[in-house]
Amino acid sequence: MANFTFNRAFPKNLALLFKERAHEIPDDVFQYSKMERDGDFLPYTYGQVYDEVISLALALQKMGIKRGQNVGLISDNRREWAVTDYAILSLGATDVPRGCDSMGTEIRFILNFADVEISFFETPHQLEKVLENTDECPNLKTAIIYKKPSKSEDEIINNKKIKVILYKDLLKEGKEIFEADKEKFRAQIEAEMDKTETDDIATIIFTSGTTGTPKGVMLSHRNYIAQLEVFHNFFPCKRGETWLSVLPVWHSYERAFQYLVPALKTNIAYSKPVAQVMITDMEKIKPHWLCAVPRLWDAIAKNIDRTVHKHKGFDLFCYNTFIKPGIAYAHFRDMIRGWIVQDKKRNRFADFLIGIFPFLFLWPIHALGDICFFNRVRKGLGGRIKIAVSGGGALQREVNDFFRSVGFNLLEAYGLTETAPVLSVRHYKNPRPGCVGAIMPSCEVKIVREENGIIADSAPLAPGQKGLVLARGEQIMKGYYKRPDLTEKIIDSEGWLNTGDLGLLTFDGELKLTGRAKDTIVLLGGENIEPAVIERAINASDYIDSSIVMGQDKNYLGCLIVATKDKIEDYAKQNKIEYSSYAELLQKEEINAFYSKIIHSLVSVSTGFRSCERINKFVLLSDPFKTGEELSAKGEMIRAKIVKKYEKEVESMFD
Repeated sequence: MANFTFNRAFPKNLALLFKERAHEIPDDVFQYSKMERDGDFLPYTYGQVYDEVISLALALQKMGIKRGQNVGLISDNRREWAVTDYAILSLGATDVPRGCDSMGTEIRFILNFADVEISFFETPHQLEKVLENTDECPNLKTAIIYKKPSKSEDEIINNKKIKVILYKDLLKEGKEIFEADKEKFRAQIEAEMDKTETDDIATIIFTSGTTGTPKGVMLSHRNYIAQLEVFHNFFPCKRGETWLSVLPVWHSYERAFQYLVPALKTNIAYSKPVAQVMITDMEKIKPHWLCAVPRLWDAIAKNIDRTVHKHKGFDLFCYNTFIKPGIAYAHFRDMIRGWIVQDKKRNRFADFLIGIFPFLFLWPIHALGDICFFNRVRKGLGGRIKIAVSGGGALQREVNDFFRSVGFNLLEAYGLTETAPVLSVRHYKNPRPGCVGAIMPSCEVKIVREENGIIADSAPLAPGQKGLVLARGEQIMKGYYKRPDLTEKIIDSEGWLNTGDLGLLTFDGELKLTGRAKDTIVLLGGENIEPAVIERAINASDYIDSSIVMGQDKNYLGCLIVATKDKIEDYAKQNKIEYSSYAELLQKEEINAFYSKIIHSLVSVSTGFRSCERINKFVLLSDPFKTGEELSAKGEMIRAKIVKKYEKEVESMFD
């Protein structure tokens, strides 16, 4: 970050950024919103949306929302979310977002802790979660609901505890004010926009991470704008190109790209983080750009695998014939281009010599595969994807290899909610698999020696040496809301934030992650185990949906495994294994023996693991982990919740 200066290439706050774009390109499409009736996408221009922002801001101003006030925003992906976000920011207020999959206790805690008096809700059902116990959020006075309620929900709407307003009615009221004198009222709201300073708080995003303890991350306008100033180096978008929004829009990762859309004069279509829905929407909207978490990329790859095996015939022949050569082709292409991760010093000329002949041999096979199969896969995903981005967790090498083999330029980004969020991203011109790319110019990263997740020495380690990842710069959060004690624990006096991740800097300055310091398991023998590495290896099996490794203070490792239901049922059918229920099937000796064989083939000394990293015992689970319960919004396992829910199963592994 030594040469980075905050040069104000963009305005001083996010509301002014959107205002500039709306004045500059009012007739360009800004949003595509999917109609519930037929699933088609309806376009909205920058000018249209900006008028809605002004109208909603006027209505909120009339309600009494003031500068610095916290406003709740409980909703999933929809175009109204962005309108509301910009309206709140236009008034100098702060939004406090959360997704619809959040539990009632979580929503009530957040609204109460953030002193929220007015909150938006996507549906009456979300408000119902609050009404279950209004004593837990006594400050909430008004609820604004996006979706029109059904007759059965009248009781929620007509409750005596909280005033309920429909979004369409509030927007209509704002439009009536705006229409009375457009110049006057536009100037009134734009004057409010001008008062917001770069270091004012834009949002408070509560994150439970993997600990289950909600913490309010305060992110300023500076945190986001600092990244927008350098994003164009990583994402060479052209005016009018389309992004597909599939992640929870309130999440820091997706949020950064929401602001990137107007920054780069592009547009955005709203989808859902469900593989089949996402694939259908990709076919319709044909996006150029797409961001998703690793679980979604894995789900898409598995969906393609299932579809091919279901149809069989020529597709299955092509799949079996061209995927593995395609992966090998991509690897040797990386070698001759110098795209191998430099976590240790390499001889570029030697890599070229080793790679050139296999590359030339595989090139015609890959070209034929592209004609027969790969291009149809790309067309099935819209056909216009220029670059796709994975973030919010570690991308499995097998998933990355699959997409690269079919011609997808899949980049991997890294960051935290606390860093707003992107710290590094693979560059589209030289994406090196196995690392998370170059450090953003708006921040700096150093690797330091650690012991059990605690900094042992603050001096930076040399390239290639593994340690704790620390970050500092323009995009680091202002702190945790009302929790200076927690802020002091994660950010030191020099501004370095402890990410809690383990990694190393490569010899060409890129970042490679190796594990999570917090999740490190220490066995009774003193061995330090990184469970994420083992879980990624296990999850590579088509028969395994997800897994969680445990064994802290034990003699060996155990693992809870969520089986891939359709795959194991097909296996049972082929092997004539009789059962009366899915739960019974998972208890069968033959099935457990089959899974034992899979696990030991993936995690063993012969596959590069230490003997202490082998899985000694496992339990098969019939129910998948669910977002909002065992999984966080970005698909990370909340280990504490999983251990508590499956306490008996965990105990059975270590008896």
